[in-house]
Amino acid sequence: MASIQKRGKKFQYTISHTVNGKTQLIRKGGFSSAKEASVAAAEIEVKLAKGIVPYLTPVPFDNYFKQWVDLYKKKVAHSTRLHYNYTARAIKEYFGSTPLQKITHNHYQEFLNEFGEGKSKQTVEKVNSHIRSCLKYAVRDQIIPYNFTEGTILYFTTQAKKANDKYLDVKESEILFNELLKKLSSGLGYYILLLALTSGLRYEELVGLTVNDFDFNSNTININKTWGYNNRMPKGFGPTKNESSNRTISIDEITMNEFKKLLKTLKPNSDKLVFFSPSSKYKVISNTLANKLLKKTLTNLGLNPITVHGLRHTHASVLLSHGVSIYYVSKRLGHKDVETTHKHYTHLTKELHEKDSKNTVAIFNNMKDNQ
Repeated sequence: MASIQKRGKKFQYTISHTVNGKTQLIRKGGFSSAKEASVAAAEIEVKLAKGIVPYLTPVPFDNYFKQWVDLYKKKVAHSTRLHYNYTARAIKEYFGSTPLQKITHNHYQEFLNEFGEGKSKQTVEKVNSHIRSCLKYAVRDQIIPYNFTEGTILYFTTQAKKANDKYLDVKESEILFNELLKKLSSGLGYYILLLALTSGLRYEELVGLTVNDFDFNSNTININKTWGYNNRMPKGFGPTKNESSNRTISIDEITMNEFKKLLKTLKPNSDKLVFFSPSSKYKVISNTLANKLLKKTLTNLGLNPITVHGLRHTHASVLLSHGVSIYYVSKRLGHKDVETTHKHYTHLTKELHEKDSKNTVAIFNNMKDNQ
């Protein structure tokens, strides 16, 4: 039977059990109430009754997270690894080497509350998801009895941009599409904007395209690599974000015909890059230049400016608005899974759900024989 003690303003439990004829004590503190400590102790006693001995050696949170990333996130893209490094720094700054076994729900909630000051929901959500995934392994390995991220509430103070500010609607995208076709003769930058709109590729995928990636017989583009276009990325060619990002997608004939003409006029470069720019530090059209061109073009059209990444959202939004399956959109964008697509386009899927609901009712309303 566990005993509960009050230590300062917190409570701890102590459980005595025998291993190889020797008595060992299991202690854990930091609970806000005696009841909370009793519930946690009961969970340990159930495990002991099943022959499952809790992990007694203290495991520093910061070290465990780093080891988990190194072991299980070895194949992630460089940009994704930077996100994990950001989470690792957040853990180090707040928890340091505090053992996982000493962290409670309340302790973790205090971390979220402090970390969330000045942060957006997306930032807090990403850090929390990294930690939650890591702790699933800690529970599996019996280092901790439960995942202390469960049941906690995300806290943030900076509102993300409204979804409507991040992408163009169907009519606006049509206006932009036709305007970009007119401007192609003005420079290579307009080609990258056109392809961003009609393909939905990430910027690192766009600048990583080579002449060999275009198949004009089938009007498809093969995406199997990226290119480092800033100082946060490895130089030159790199892997795609995840395995699902390696894909072949169909492109409209208008865009492909324009690129077929373009590739015949490109100056050769050793890497066969389509968007090669010898004057650029990273040898490709910079994201800054592309964003400036897009902003200028949209402003001249009287449309609200968005970023080049917003063209990816625009592409997906246009497809979904035309009734294209979210499963196809997910594969086309190279998302890890369809849940990622649902998460990014919740605002659209809700609208489409309402539309489908009305259409479903109309189908059965129209079944009645009016003769």
